[in-house]
Amino acid sequence: MSNEPFIHFEAASTLAVVVSSHEPLLFLTEDQKVIAASTSFCRAFEVDPATIPGRRLSDLGNGEWAMPKLASLLKATASGSAQIEAYEIDLKRPNHATRNLVVTAQTLDDGDKDHVRLLLAVTDVTDARAEGRLKDDLVREKAILIQEVQHRVANSLQIIASVLMQSARQVQSEEVRGHLQNAHHRVMSIAALQRQLSTSSGGTVELRTYFTQLCESLGASMIADPHRLSISVTVDDSAVQADVSVSLGLIVTELVINALKHAFPEQSKGMIAIAYSSTGADWTLSVTDNGTGMPTGSDAPKAGLGTGIVEALVRNREAEIRLSDAGPGTAVTISHRSSRELPADLQPAE
Repeated sequence: MSNEPFIHFEAASTLAVVVSSHEPLLFLTEDQKVIAASTSFCRAFEVDPATIPGRRLSDLGNGEWAMPKLASLLKATASGSAQIEAYEIDLKRPNHATRNLVVTAQTLDDGDKDHVRLLLAVTDVTDARAEGRLKDDLVREKAILIQEVQHRVANSLQIIASVLMQSARQVQSEEVRGHLQNAHHRVMSIAALQRQLSTSSGGTVELRTYFTQLCESLGASMIADPHRLSISVTVDDSAVQADVSVSLGLIVTELVINALKHAFPEQSKGMIAIAYSSTGADWTLSVTDNGTGMPTGSDAPKAGLGTGIVEALVRNREAEIRLSDAGPGTAVTISHRSSRELPADLQPAE
């Protein structure tokens, strides 16, 4: 029995599906003549449906579909040597804005084995591309604004630090001078952090670079003879959020300032070692000097502003602080354990 009626029925069904599709579709012959077009295609691209059947794709509208690259890809798809999965084209029509389109094409078996048919789907992505470009522009503008703010913050910190140092040189009181110098060192600590943040990505700070820059800044402003006193930094590959780095940086600043002021009498040589390591959420920070050690009894210094700052920052980071004899010198170890249970050798002294 002949299968010709079935072929005609299958073809008619295909035509009906194409014409009624909500997606812009074109049903093409192997040589790219239009068999049918969906109503949505005609409406989207302002093509008269009555003029479509039998016309070549390149002749649709005012010839705006005459795209050699698209025609070449459709020919390769019909021969089976290629397939258009997501080819982007720009549709340019007189007196219309250029539209960004994504086309997909595949061969279609509509029941006629002797003739190749192509189904071309068209998606208008103009608005999506415009939104993407707008977002990219906003991201770039935000980056420029952030960079400008960072420059202004850096300049402001330098001005503040300069004013503090000038004031320290002018005052007669040694106590006031000491307070101003300490304030200067704290500002420089924040300035070092700001410089590190300006070159960091994702809002995280690489501690090795940050601590190194911080200690270089402290050494340059507080150590008159680098051959006599030095600061070393040993840090693993840890990177932390900006707010955490602020706390850690201020802790290091206060402990280094304290060691430089008290651990080494004049003319004595020494070193201050900063070390940091982490495993998961657990971390340990230590500042150790090989100076004269902490005085005890009546000679012990009274807790000052620096001590209060360190204790408050340690509590804020939910960590523990331990003071020990480094033999010679003093070691301050600050540890955070996610379990909140410290090893016996790091338990705070009673």
